[in-house]
Amino acid sequence: MTPTIRLADESDGERIHAIYTPHIRGSATSFELTVPTVEEMAERITATIESHPWLVCEHDGEVVGYAYASPHRARGAYQWSVETSVYVDAEHRRQGVAHGLYESLLAICRLQGFYNAYAGTTPPNPATVELHESLGFESIGVFEEVGHKNGAWHDVEWWERSLDDRPSDPEPPLSIAEARSHERWSDALAAGQSTIRP
Repeated sequence: MTPTIRLADESDGERIHAIYTPHIRGSATSFELTVPTVEEMAERITATIESHPWLVCEHDGEVVGYAYASPHRARGAYQWSVETSVYVDAEHRRQGVAHGLYESLLAICRLQGFYNAYAGTTPPNPATVELHESLGFESIGVFEEVGHKNGAWHDVEWWERSLDDRPSDPEPPLSIAEARSHERWSDALAAGQSTIRP
């Protein structure tokens, strides 16, 4: 069966929890120190899905990866910028899942009227560097030893990608509901699907 990319909903909380947990327990990929519950993961989806996209990649009826955008900062002037994240199940890495999810995520963010995407990564992580560079992100700096986890201090490298030309008087970004009614919604959602290799 061909992998598909779709919007997440709270029922995906359990699989998203399973994919995310190893990044908390076994690495510094995530700076969270305590594993959230399944219910908390579902709440994170419902808390942002009206304004920012959460996507999952589903293959043979199982969610194998997810990606989401969140507000870059809370103050109003930041509303056109997002932060992005992507996580893939260990058994489905190096199959284009992260790349495909990211392509669709960025296409939807562009459709909504966001203009800047940022991502923070924990070096060293060559695969993550390769992913972001392949998607047009540029490294813009490092917060040195900004987080302490697993007995060590860790840097965070920040990446930036422009999503569209910035107008002098931008309209507020579309909600997800408004974006879903746009004629380009289906194309944006499927933008990265062809890069995924089952």
